[in-house]
Amino acid sequence: MKKITKAVIPAAGLGTRFLPATKALPKEMLPIVDTPNIQYIVEEAVKAGITDILIIISSSKEAIENHFDVNAELEARLRASHKDKEADEIRAIANLAHIYYVRQKEPKGLGNAVLYAKSFVGNDPFAVLLGDDLITFDEKPAIGELMDAYYKTNGGTILGCKRVPKELLKKYGVVKPKNGQNGTLFEVNDMVEKPQDPSLAPSDVAVLGRYVLPPEIFSILENTKPGAGGEIQLTDAIKTSVAINPCYACVFTGTRYDIGDKFGYVKANIDFALKNPELEPKVKEYIKELAKKF
Repeated sequence: MKKITKAVIPAAGLGTRFLPATKALPKEMLPIVDTPNIQYIVEEAVKAGITDILIIISSSKEAIENHFDVNAELEARLRASHKDKEADEIRAIANLAHIYYVRQKEPKGLGNAVLYAKSFVGNDPFAVLLGDDLITFDEKPAIGELMDAYYKTNGGTILGCKRVPKELLKKYGVVKPKNGQNGTLFEVNDMVEKPQDPSLAPSDVAVLGRYVLPPEIFSILENTKPGAGGEIQLTDAIKTSVAINPCYACVFTGTRYDIGDKFGYVKANIDFALKNPELEPKVKEYIKELAKKF
């Protein structure tokens, strides 16, 4: 079985929910305290053993390319100011992985974005990490858990999932377990996209921004007709692939933040600030003072 060493990060979206900030700044570059969200996504992939990453961007996302590039002038200025630690941190970002870029010419959906990775992936299985989903972990990164599941199932399509409260299921794709299976890794025979009536949802397990896909997905995507919003949906292609390739839900253990949602973004900043030794006491004290006003 081929080892998974490649990952795709779709990052071509307009980020309209964060306007006006995203008028000039890619939403993926919005910081979680002091680090752009997309850097956390790249680091998750690298810690799972990924060596080559393709980021799908649009014409307005040059800031992402610049962030992962070498900035010799900045490094020189930092070292001249005896800020070697900061200079080393800047250099380390450029050395995280082999990072490549391709532009999605038009916003035609997640499936269309993934299709741009066909020549990069070739005949290898690959990981997909969505930038709106920030997932923290203690031991193994979420995408690493999916990669383990891929090897365990001998090459099945793997969906990164979490159990979600019923009232929130309408926001996500929800899996239908095969033969009523349960647990943290089980086979799936269908998915329902954003069920508006929670009582009709096939389970409480939602797909949340992480995938391991076989290369056969590309031929399916090429023949997938536009679905919701007139876009080519990755979910539709995966549903079609179930007939030829087993599909599994992997309920990962990390904590997931919806960075595409304003409240999710605020929660992530608060939690990450509380994990920062320098900021933690100040943030705690500020929260206590705020709580007295309510």
